[in-house]
Amino acid sequence: MASIKNSFTKGPEGWCSYEYHASMVAKQNIFVLTTWASSGGVKNAAYVWADETRWSADTPETPLSILPFIHYRSWVGEDPVDLRGGQLAVYLRGDDLLLNGAQCYFWAHVGGTRWHCNQYPIEISDGCWATAASVVPLNSDESSWYMSWTRDPDSGASLDTVLGAAESYGFSFVGFSGEVCGRLSMSGFEISLP
Repeated sequence: MASIKNSFTKGPEGWCSYEYHASMVAKQNIFVLTTWASSGGVKNAAYVWADETRWSADTPETPLSILPFIHYRSWVGEDPVDLRGGQLAVYLRGDDLLLNGAQCYFWAHVGGTRWHCNQYPIEISDGCWATAASVVPLNSDESSWYMSWTRDPDSGASLDTVLGAAESYGFSFVGFSGEVCGRLSMSGFEISLP
C-alpha cells in the first residue's frame, strides 16, 4: 500500500498557514511556513506548529473558514494525487488554543474548488499529544463532505474530481463564534492509499 507521509524529520516539508487579505485594490494570498521543532512531537518525534499570528479567516469560504495548515504538493515538487479510498491519520495538539466553538476538518482542493470532510471532525488534544491518531476515511461520498469554495459557482469540481487529483490539502477551523487563537501543532501526518 502506498502512502503520503510527513514525519518532519528535516523540516516543515512544505506545510504552511494561510493568511488571506482582500481589499478593493488588491487581493493577496499569503502562505506562512510553519515552525519546525526537531523533537517534542508524538513519541518525541519532530513536529510543526502555527498560531493566530500566521492565519486569518478565508472570507470567500462558506461557511467562513481558517486554514491553519495548508500543503500544496507542487511546493515540494510532487504531482497531484488520487486520495479516493485513502485514509488519513494525524495527530493535532492545541496549546492555549481557543476554538470558540470551531470544529477542525480535513479538506482537499483542486483547480478552483475546495471540499471539507465534515463527517469526521479531527480531534485536537489539549496540551499534550493524544495516545492515538485521528483517522478520517477519504471516500467520495458527498454526504460526508461539503464544498466550501469554488472559483466558478456554475462549474465547481465534484468531490470525486477533487479527491481524484488533489493539488493541495490541509486542515480548517469552521464554525467559530470569535477569533480562533493559540497554538496548533501537527505530528505524524500520513495518508494511506489503496
